[in-house]
Amino acid sequence: MRIGMGYDVHKLSKDRDLIIGGVKIPYDKGLLGHSDADVLTHAIMDAILGAAALGDIGKQFPDSDNRYKDISSIELLKEVAHKIKDKEYKVINIDSTIIAQEPKMLHYINDMITNIAKALEIDETDINIKATTEEGLGFTGKKEGIASQAICLIQKM
Repeated sequence: MRIGMGYDVHKLSKDRDLIIGGVKIPYDKGLLGHSDADVLTHAIMDAILGAAALGDIGKQFPDSDNRYKDISSIELLKEVAHKIKDKEYKVINIDSTIIAQEPKMLHYINDMITNIAKALEIDETDINIKATTEEGLGFTGKKEGIASQAICLIQKM
């Protein structure tokens, strides 16, 4: 068994869709990035890649490559699933946290779990997603950005 952790952060910006866990969330700002800037999915990908000793999403999907411009992070997560399968690993479970002052995430978490489980071809019960605020502190508390953390356990098949 191997464990990996991931962290991602993106700045909030006007004229962008807010996509988290593959879910489009109604909000007046979205996350700025080369892809869809899905912080949750990025943190999960980094956790999985780290556990499998495959580097990180910057190494696997560099922002200098236009193939990844505005791409769905769920599509990239599917590629990560294939990469670890090629190394004969499978995801055992994922625990993650979204850190955002706004918007509230509660109503979207089940759809996020469904999207991530489908992309990884694992059971929804093997994924946990939590959301928290930082009580107005820091860049997330000041509504300047959103962050996410994830930890993942994998094992050889």
